[in-house]
Amino acid sequence: MINKILPKIFYNQPTLVLAKSLLGKLLVKETDEGTVAGWIVETEAYIGPGDRAAHSFNNRRTKRTEVMFGEAGHFYIYQMHTHQLVNIVSGEMNHPEAILIRAIEPYLGIDLMYMRRGKDKRLHELTNGPGKLAKAMNITMDDYGKRCDFEPLFLAEGQNPHLIESGPRIGIENSGEAKEYPWRFWVKDNRFVSRLPKKSTK
Repeated sequence: MINKILPKIFYNQPTLVLAKSLLGKLLVKETDEGTVAGWIVETEAYIGPGDRAAHSFNNRRTKRTEVMFGEAGHFYIYQMHTHQLVNIVSGEMNHPEAILIRAIEPYLGIDLMYMRRGKDKRLHELTNGPGKLAKAMNITMDDYGKRCDFEPLFLAEGQNPHLIESGPRIGIENSGEAKEYPWRFWVKDNRFVSRLPKKSTK
């Protein structure tokens, strides 16, 4: 069963607030093979143009970043190496900001996810990273620019997690002071998060 699609007005929140609000929501992709869906458990906020880690830093406007200059609530998909990464456009018009979906907890279509990711994977390995979840859900560059409140790729209602943690973003070492911003958010102790903090031994 799929919950009600989130309305367009949901995305009209400040980016850091929206990044946390997305946790617990359902990401859904319908294909000819079937429907796959998962609960969002990890996000990262990118606030251009003052964020050195953002593709839109210094208002960089290219064919790739163009959708970020439009309305919130659209998908910004980009390719890194052989992987596609899924982002939600946020912020006001002409103020390019976005939120990366880093990990989901599988909910529907798990057999399809195994088929796309490999039968040898453990369940939590199917979607515990941005490239992994895109492959498991068959999210491609064809989804670039689509609205988040329309089929076949959309976000639906979910439950707010009890505890949310935050910390520095991942994989942005060459972004100066921005690498320290605590703009990664995740559901505490969820095993599908891409990188959990190390447990203290004290």
